[in-house]
Amino acid sequence: MTDLDKLDLLDVRSMLNEDEGLVQDTVARFVDEQVVPIIAECFAASRFPTELVPELARLGLLGANIEGHGCAGLNDVSYGVICQELERGDSGLRSFISVQTSLVMYPIMTYGSDAQKAQWLPELAQGEAIGCFGLTEPHGGSDPANMKTHAKRNGSDWRLNGSKIWITNGSIADVALIWAQTEDGVRGFLVETDAPGFATHEIQNKFSLRASVTSELFLDDVRVPEEAMLPGALGMRAPLSCLSQARFGIAWGAVGAAQACFAEALAFAETRELFGRAIAATQSVQIKLADMARQMGTAQLLALHLGRRKERGELHPTQISLGKWNNVRMALDVARGCRELLGASGITVELDAIRHMLNLETVLTYEGTETIHQLVVGKELTGINAF
Repeated sequence: MTDLDKLDLLDVRSMLNEDEGLVQDTVARFVDEQVVPIIAECFAASRFPTELVPELARLGLLGANIEGHGCAGLNDVSYGVICQELERGDSGLRSFISVQTSLVMYPIMTYGSDAQKAQWLPELAQGEAIGCFGLTEPHGGSDPANMKTHAKRNGSDWRLNGSKIWITNGSIADVALIWAQTEDGVRGFLVETDAPGFATHEIQNKFSLRASVTSELFLDDVRVPEEAMLPGALGMRAPLSCLSQARFGIAWGAVGAAQACFAEALAFAETRELFGRAIAATQSVQIKLADMARQMGTAQLLALHLGRRKERGELHPTQISLGKWNNVRMALDVARGCRELLGASGITVELDAIRHMLNLETVLTYEGTETIHQLVVGKELTGINAF
């Protein structure tokens, strides 16, 4: 029998079809050749690598699972392995893809007009425009329905006022999808970021997702035409459906972050000698590594199962919550365990584990905190809303 892949003991790769495997190999090569050499410096300098955006677009990774309008039209599992490989590089890069694809292009495709699709989707797919998703507000957090940003009709136009916070891509975006209260309920508006009254402030001094742009958005009587409103989006169901798309990608991406940490710790354990032998030869280290491999394998299987259900149109939001909760918790636990195995060297940015560990603290929080997803599952089990 052939040796097993140390990062894939359950051979989940064999369950991918030929096209999915090709996508994974292509993105993995991009990550190894163009992301890994620079990402530690980007993290240390708190810089998003904008120079990678043209290549992300050339590879068809922006809006990869969207059909038409210059998008690649890949299946959902292919999008999943894209997220997994990108987050193996860094959570900030996968966050960029998640926002562009799931939180901006998906709602335009699903709820937008034909004119909005024709205007924005090709530019977003080609990386000629960057988008952001304005839902979270300073006082709202896990309660997005408690929204203060509002939009009021003014003749044939709308006037938007309010603020958003913790917005990925906010300060580099060309278009912001702003969710605002109206007399009819929550609506989504495509706001060009050079509009008068629209301003951003990049959040500094982060200790997580440092290779990602995170911003506050301010709207002071921003005027947009009727044509800027997404005609098919009314109520909180629309933005929450976008979050479900993003959470699906996160369930895959977290596996990649765990794999990066595990590969580094395993290589270290095989060469690090203490008391006359490599630490990989000790029972305590082998037990730790085996437990991490078990967790990663089950998380990979879960992500693939969710992907196949999504492709069949059978994926329930509660299942997405379960996947995001399980896989991000797994990745954070693996990252922490690997950081410990690396000893003192594990606290430096020259190694991967501390960077992924810090990033995953944010991934555990955004797109629904771990507690939110636990309560989603709890509601499904009991039929009682405990929010």
